[in-house]
Amino acid sequence: MTKVKKALTIAGTDPTGGAGIQADLKTFQEREVYGMSVLTSVVAQNTMGVQAVQNMSTSFIEQQLKSVFSDIEPDAIKTGMIARIDMMELIASYIKRHHHIPYCLDPVMVATSGDVLMEEASQAVIKQILVPLATIVTPNLPEAEILVDQQIKSLSDMENAADYIVHKLGAKTVVVKGGHLEGKAIDVFYDGQQFHYLTSQRYDTKHTHGTGCTFSAVITAELAKGKSTLEAVKIGKAFISAAIRHSLELGKGNGPTNHWGYRLAGLPNQGGKRNEAGDL
Repeated sequence: MTKVKKALTIAGTDPTGGAGIQADLKTFQEREVYGMSVLTSVVAQNTMGVQAVQNMSTSFIEQQLKSVFSDIEPDAIKTGMIARIDMMELIASYIKRHHHIPYCLDPVMVATSGDVLMEEASQAVIKQILVPLATIVTPNLPEAEILVDQQIKSLSDMENAADYIVHKLGAKTVVVKGGHLEGKAIDVFYDGQQFHYLTSQRYDTKHTHGTGCTFSAVITAELAKGKSTLEAVKIGKAFISAAIRHSLELGKGNGPTNHWGYRLAGLPNQGGKRNEAGDL
């Protein structure tokens, strides 16, 4: 019997299930890893926006982390919404202590609706505390602009941002997501030596709530299975493309993606087969 792999998400919630910890756990299940979670913030949000946020105390976050690590050590970790600097410092201490575990940093700063999810001071500090610990960082363009402190308007700008995040901020690898640019959805992966470009078709839909959470959760699940970072990103790209293409059209605003969309696209769970976008 194959021993099940475990993935831990440290993030905020979404009661409508499209983003945050709920989306992460759905994704872990679809990728056949055992999902665990530590809540940093309870967020009242839906497809129309964020209505309220209640941040957990640092002491309670630490109690949750102790509960997990004292009993079931994860094979990979991801972080999403981390609103305050004291939260980052605490989480960083656990990641340093368990530095052998792959760590995917999704620098969640702004929701799809445009609502700010991270304090401005924290936006500046995340690159000092957490980015240097990351096996991979997965910013979209607005998040990458905050990390590198400059505008990103082109593929060349994306490459420069990726280079900065690796060589200046200290991440091992990065994938800068190009969904906010016009034309095909091109993501730039960089490992400090070589750029890789992951292209997928752009679908005419507003239902993209939670795409960043889901994409990074797939990467985390694949890292837990022992996949290389580039392999994990390719599987994540194929998974999220299918999730957007086969969206569920739920809610009155920007609806959630379809976490089982990859099945409708005929993609294998374990990867290894090329899909319609050529990502696998």
